[in-house]
Amino acid sequence: MRLKSRKFANNEKGMTLIEIMIVLAILAGIASILVTTVTGRLKKARMQQAKIQISEYMKQLDMYMTDCGNYPETDYGLNALVEQPQDGSCPNWGPEPYLKASGRDDGKWLDPWGGEYYYEKINGDYVILSFGADRREGGTGENADISSDEI
Repeated sequence: MRLKSRKFANNEKGMTLIEIMIVLAILAGIASILVTTVTGRLKKARMQQAKIQISEYMKQLDMYMTDCGNYPETDYGLNALVEQPQDGSCPNWGPEPYLKASGRDDGKWLDPWGGEYYYEKINGDYVILSFGADRREGGTGENADISSDEI
């Protein structure tokens, strides 16, 4: 009888704790590589999205300039592309908005990181700026400023 029970025990198939730990270590390594790759691509995608948004705002500001003869004042900013300025600075505005209001939240135009786009009219021209992921001036990589002057 003892021989049968030992023989049966030796034929059991299964994984040891060490084998399971090796499999988990391999899976963890693969997961970390995937997370790193996806995160890097997400950062690049957000930067590209900000450039595309600024480019679209620039096109619409040029249409505004064609209709109004000047760019919106700093006080109105990008909101002048959605709502006609009330100071009479653009009597030929519209009749349809230059942009849909879907790009703004409570009157603020938000970049892909949730920070507000900065708009300023300077000597008859303008600048649109995203301060990047850190929402502070300057920086490198994902934290770098993205300006309409660079697009």
